[in-house]
Amino acid sequence: MTTALAPDTTLTAADRCDKCGAQAYVRVRLITGELHFCAHHAKQFEPKLKSVAVEYTDETARLAQN
Repeated sequence: MTTALAPDTTLTAADRCDKCGAQAYVRVRLITGELHFCAHHAKQFEPKLKSVAVEYTDETARLAQN
């Protein structure tokens, strides 16, 4: 039996905010694709994004880690 591991979906420094180009900490999967947002823009658009998202991944807690 082979067990497939899920791909690592953690956002990296290469993932950029689709609004301003800063590092993305939020991924929003939609039916038509996905969007990435920095913490600031994710917070600004959060209610609308969550209402249309298939999946909403928030990694902003990583900002507090050191």
